[in-house]
Amino acid sequence: QVQLVESGGGLVQAGGSLRLSCTASGNIFRINTMGWYRQAPGKQRELVAAITRDGSTNYADSVKDRFTISRDNAKNIWYLQMNSLKPEDTAVYYCNAGVFTTSTNYKNFWGQGTQVTVSS
Repeated sequence: QVQLVESGGGLVQAGGSLRLSCTASGNIFRINTMGWYRQAPGKQRELVAAITRDGSTNYADSVKDRFTISRDNAKNIWYLQMNSLKPEDTAVYYCNAGVFTTSTNYKNFWGQGTQVTVSS
């Protein structure tokens, strides 16, 4: 079907930076929306950032001015550049995409998650 694979997570000290990548593969007609969510232990999963195929972006208030989402439509890859990281950014980060698998069949897909840990 469609598989999303995240990479780039790891351990970083407060104030540092990480870049996450998500690569989509499989039965893809067109990806319309791409995003990043995160879930901290004991917390609800939340939207971090999203981008549409035409480049429109949306960010959670907590990451505005620190994180940047971007995408390469031709390669089915999108990124989350995370700067000025804080301990409260620690979470499992999941990439997400809204995908037309055919011209009429639309479905939302999730990656497996990648751990981001920011030390205090």
